[in-house]
Amino acid sequence: MEDQQNLEQIVNEINMYNQQAELIQQQIDLLQTSMAEIDTLTQTLDDLKGKDSVEAFVPVGAGSFMKGDLKNTDEIIISIGAGYAIKKDVEGAKAIVARQKEDLKDSLDQMLASLQQISDVVGALTNQANQIAATAQGQMTGY
Repeated sequence: MEDQQNLEQIVNEINMYNQQAELIQQQIDLLQTSMAEIDTLTQTLDDLKGKDSVEAFVPVGAGSFMKGDLKNTDEIIISIGAGYAIKKDVEGAKAIVARQKEDLKDSLDQMLASLQQISDVVGALTNQANQIAATAQGQMTGY
């Protein structure tokens, strides 16, 4: 009876850790998406560098775009977080997003480490549960 309670407790812990791992994986996915967006921005800034005018599709809302001309490719309004944005030249903007990407990478590394820790704990709990189940199975066949 005690083995059954221990097994149920371990299974509940495993489920809790699996839920945490799922949430962390979602955060990892968001961080990776943000890093990919930064890479796209950096590539776009590099592609536009030195061009006087560029034809582009401009978002006008609700997922809709209109063709337009970008007249000044030397300046960009860039988000710096907390709802604030500033005007920067291309190199200044690239420096800001490089720092933002480093911050995202640090967060990603922390999330991956947390996910690994949870995986290790789940592995240990699974082994423990298997041992309890094997012991209980042995006791049942021993009668």
